[in-house]
Amino acid sequence: MTFPLIAIILSAALLHALWNAIVKTAADRTTTLGLVAFGQVIPSAVMIAVLPLPSAESAPYILASTVVHFGYYYMLGRAYQHGDLSVVYPIARGIVPVLVAVWAMAFAGEVLPLQAWAGIAVIACGIQLSSWKALRSGVGRAAFGFAAGTGFCISIYSVLDGLGVRLSGNTLSYWAWGAFLHIFIAGFVAVRKRRTLAALPGKTWALGIAGGLVSMIAYGLVLYAKNFAPLGAVSALRETSVVFAALIGFLFLGEGYWMRRLGSAVLMAAGVGLIGTAV
Repeated sequence: MTFPLIAIILSAALLHALWNAIVKTAADRTTTLGLVAFGQVIPSAVMIAVLPLPSAESAPYILASTVVHFGYYYMLGRAYQHGDLSVVYPIARGIVPVLVAVWAMAFAGEVLPLQAWAGIAVIACGIQLSSWKALRSGVGRAAFGFAAGTGFCISIYSVLDGLGVRLSGNTLSYWAWGAFLHIFIAGFVAVRKRRTLAALPGKTWALGIAGGLVSMIAYGLVLYAKNFAPLGAVSALRETSVVFAALIGFLFLGEGYWMRRLGSAVLMAAGVGLIGTAV
């Protein structure tokens, strides 16, 4: 894997951690997730107006991914109701690289070399180390269940979009339509939270929509990378977002201990190196 491609994926990881921090610090996370979804609809509506349609073969993948994203947003919102960012995030993201690699092997015929699997394992260890004290002290059943459900949804839509974007004929078009269909998620939250939305201050609206823009850019970078690298490898590198989330949790939310964060970052850097030189 080339250095520019690794840099693109790591940039996406940082952006992903940023918008998760926005959701975690929000007073009403369900409403904020709806605003995040709406923040993707606005720019994508402009994009689909000027871009060609993605291929018909990719349409089922876009639709299926949208359905799975419903589950993802629900699970993520509930997980943050029951656990800290530095606990929920490692569980949710930690199971993703292995699941994606397995799904990609089963459905896309992508077989990773042993060195890449070793890199995935090292990254998974780094993810858990990033919040080891919190995890060891006990994770509530609800927090664990919703975090694991979030990770499962991530693994499913990651593979769906990886296969779909390769069939689309146009990465930008696939990205735009996938983001635009978040209008159904935003609409669902708007109906359920219509009274809350009317009373929200402008700052909350701005933060939520900004989170949506960041989320959209982050996933667009990942979609681009999936055209050129195995899905399991891309997923593993993307999950280094846990390091960024742990650092954000430590620096700004008062969660955790810096020595463990540093050890986690070293492990993940080693995992990135193993994957980057293997595929």
